[in-house]
Amino acid sequence: MSQADSHADAVGVRWPELLVALFLMTLAGLVLADSLRVGIGWGEDGPRSGYFPFYIGLALLGSSGWTAFKALRRWRVREVFAEREQLRLVMAILWPMTVYVALVTVMGIYVSSVVLVAYFMLRHGKHGAALTAAVSVGVPLFFYLVFERWFLVPLPKGPLEALVGL
Repeated sequence: MSQADSHADAVGVRWPELLVALFLMTLAGLVLADSLRVGIGWGEDGPRSGYFPFYIGLALLGSSGWTAFKALRRWRVREVFAEREQLRLVMAILWPMTVYVALVTVMGIYVSSVVLVAYFMLRHGKHGAALTAAVSVGVPLFFYLVFERWFLVPLPKGPLEALVGL
């Protein structure tokens, strides 16, 4: 099997590198624009709100611009970013995490965390129902006690938490 055949079922480095670099350049542009909006100079009491974010945005813009330049310069070189099976494994984690983030905004962090931990324990860990129930309820309960009760830091709550008075 030739090297070209062994990489036929792989995703190249070109597009992921370029797309991430362009995304980060866009993000850097937003940081720079907002920093300029709030002020990047010095006030009477020290640096204004946008001073440090402005320079971080410049560094992000420069590094991501350099990455985009290098990706375009090496466009004809065929390097493997990931095999299809590796991407499938990443997606098996990415999609549930994306759903989790969306659910936190609707259901709150505690209920969403119970669902996420239970899903991963059952689907990927192949654990039994009793252990899954104990851990998927115990982990969010632990974080509730630590953050809400001990540190007094409120975390996002949904309708179920409101119903039980959390």
